[in-house]
Amino acid sequence: MGGNRTPGKSALPAGPFARYGPRMIRFGSLELKSNLFLSPLAGYTNLPFRLVVREIGGLDLCTTDLVNARSLLERNPKALKLIESNDRDRPLAVQLFGSVPEEMRDAAQVLEAACVQSVDINMGCPVRKVCRVGGGSAMMTELGRTQQLVGMMVNAVKIPVTAKMRLGWDDDNLTAPDLARALEDVGVAAIFVHGRTREQGFTGRVKLDGIRRVVAAVRSIPVIGNGDVTTPEAAQAMIGETGCAGVSAGRGAFYDPWLFRRTRCFLDTGELLPEPPFAERIRILRRHLDLMVEVFGEKFGCIQFRKVAPWYAKRFGPASVFNKRIVRLERRAEFEEILALYIQWRAPFCDDAGALLPRYRLAPMIASFLQADDSPESTRREAIPVPRGPVEVW
Repeated sequence: MGGNRTPGKSALPAGPFARYGPRMIRFGSLELKSNLFLSPLAGYTNLPFRLVVREIGGLDLCTTDLVNARSLLERNPKALKLIESNDRDRPLAVQLFGSVPEEMRDAAQVLEAACVQSVDINMGCPVRKVCRVGGGSAMMTELGRTQQLVGMMVNAVKIPVTAKMRLGWDDDNLTAPDLARALEDVGVAAIFVHGRTREQGFTGRVKLDGIRRVVAAVRSIPVIGNGDVTTPEAAQAMIGETGCAGVSAGRGAFYDPWLFRRTRCFLDTGELLPEPPFAERIRILRRHLDLMVEVFGEKFGCIQFRKVAPWYAKRFGPASVFNKRIVRLERRAEFEEILALYIQWRAPFCDDAGALLPRYRLAPMIASFLQADDSPESTRREAIPVPRGPVEVW
């Protein structure tokens, strides 16, 4: 299917949410105001970024970076920083990684006592360091053991427990439908499923038919689709073609923190809002830095921001001067100096109104599952680059 989609009005089915799912959604006792979710992204979905996307709007539940259950129980300072939150960051789910049932159970209880609204279990991380100790995607290879572990967690807490998985270990072991049904039997409140296998990592096409089979496998709990949700059109297609109750985005939200607000509008009304102008991107970029400094302090906040700012710059147009300087950022005030020089350098690439000249304008992002098989290689992107997170605390 697929190819480029033309921006503008979309022909939605008659009646609100007839095909794309209601805005409200329930995970057990937790009632949510949006069926759009921020996925965990190691090293990136920290408190500052969660606050940024919440302020822009369109979503409700956000999920933290994945946290090692044992590190949380040992009160490792890095693990505690990963779950840092505040009253503006609600509702919140914490994603746990681990393979020892007692540790996962006890960590869930610690989170419930800390007033976290939901616990998510990572069964999808393809990183070898996670899988080799029985966590992440490795949990999909032992259904009985995984079901027992999850049942222990569900019985230990009153808050909803959800699971994030992939389609399976590889194309010969597509266990997600069976695992989803097994986890529903022990009380999991929702399933998040990435439409790739562990073997694919973050490359290749997301398989919507795989997500559809997971939706068909469960009786009543919501299934949330994930993978290459980079545009409102991609979110609409995933919901419409799989029957999933909502979608979750991680890397797509770093390319476009406005993704949730734009998708919410598209699903509700059929109107495709334009991408934000450069001035709005800069406003949010500045806000993100301020939050990084507020949460991590000026020195470490600026260091952390070095890996964040180039993601925003991917939609700036020509940005080499900005990127070369921002990766050496040390002080908050220095950011304004870098920005002023960059705006001056960027001016020749823009018209009198500040918009990029046609030859410098960026092509729209297209999800893998919306690309035609015969589309030119120049328009195809096999994978969004994967951020490198703090794996030392996984």
